[in-house]
Amino acid sequence: MSDYTTVRALHAALPPFSPIAPVALLPYLATLLLASTFGLAFYFSTLPKSTIPILETAVASTASILAGFGVVALFCSVGVYV
Repeated sequence: MSDYTTVRALHAALPPFSPIAPVALLPYLATLLLASTFGLAFYFSTLPKSTIPILETAVASTASILAGFGVVALFCSVGVYV
């Protein structure tokens, strides 16, 4: 195990974190993802019920994934970095 000075030097040499998406883009990304979620939720609620719910599962899964990323983008856009 390394001593503290070695670990501190390695930490100081690391580049600062830079996000993939610019922070200024996050509110628009959150709006787009959450609006898509609500649109898919409406579409899901109007689908005819079938015996094999493959389409229902696909639409619900897509809406769930979009909602998850949309909520994270919304939190990050207001300064709550998760």
